[in-house]
Amino acid sequence: MKNRIDICFEKLKKQNKKALVTFLTAGDPDMATSEKCVLEMFDNGADIVEIGVPFSDPIAEGPTIQKASKRSLSNGTNLDKIFDLVKSLRTKTDKPILLMMYLNTLFKFGTEKFFKLCNECEIDGVIVPDLPFEERDEIQDVADKYGVYSIYLVAPTSHERIKMIASEAKGFLYIVSSLGVTGTRKEINTDFDYLLEPLKNGSYCPSCIGFGISDGKQAKKMAAYCDGAIMGSAVVNIIAEHGVNSPEYVGEFIKNVRTDMDA
Repeated sequence: MKNRIDICFEKLKKQNKKALVTFLTAGDPDMATSEKCVLEMFDNGADIVEIGVPFSDPIAEGPTIQKASKRSLSNGTNLDKIFDLVKSLRTKTDKPILLMMYLNTLFKFGTEKFFKLCNECEIDGVIVPDLPFEERDEIQDVADKYGVYSIYLVAPTSHERIKMIASEAKGFLYIVSSLGVTGTRKEINTDFDYLLEPLKNGSYCPSCIGFGISDGKQAKKMAAYCDGAIMGSAVVNIIAEHGVNSPEYVGEFIKNVRTDMDA
């Protein structure tokens, strides 16, 4: 069976549209709100949603997502509850769902058990930001066995390595927009023409730029360099502000981003 991520990008290509990939932290402020927010994002133009697995020491994250992780963990969020969340979502949507998590959480849970459950719950991919490309074998074989894509990340300094990483990437290549941690930025100054130049001529999987994209205009600007834009902290900020009332605000925000991207 074809992975939903591949189907999604093929469909977008035919429509001449860019992917909008969005993120939230599971269990912030609670699971019921997380589920409503995911559905609101899908209903208002998100193509793929990353569900963040809270971690006590999320090294790649800025204050926004760190605080969300803390709120979520204090509610007792764990992987079993997140798998239940995805099972529930799967009765309502067939769009691509990814988990974003740290390697320690995955190992603690058990690699085989984790990917088996991903397969059973129909999770399409996993992003592990603290797993270096050179150590991908730690999870790759098991991920492949269960048909779950392990999404690779590329840093702004990866110009020399980007071709090598892209040649093995599946689903999409996650292009990190800026050095440092996640969080909205007023400006992103990376030279993407130079960074992505090695991918110009070749049949690589799609690529999306994330980290720091704060609004629709910025998303459109970033997506112009590749196949899509990834937004996380901007969504998490709305959830932090509105709590259990956040789904409608999240939906409205995504609707505006989608409008700007398609303009």
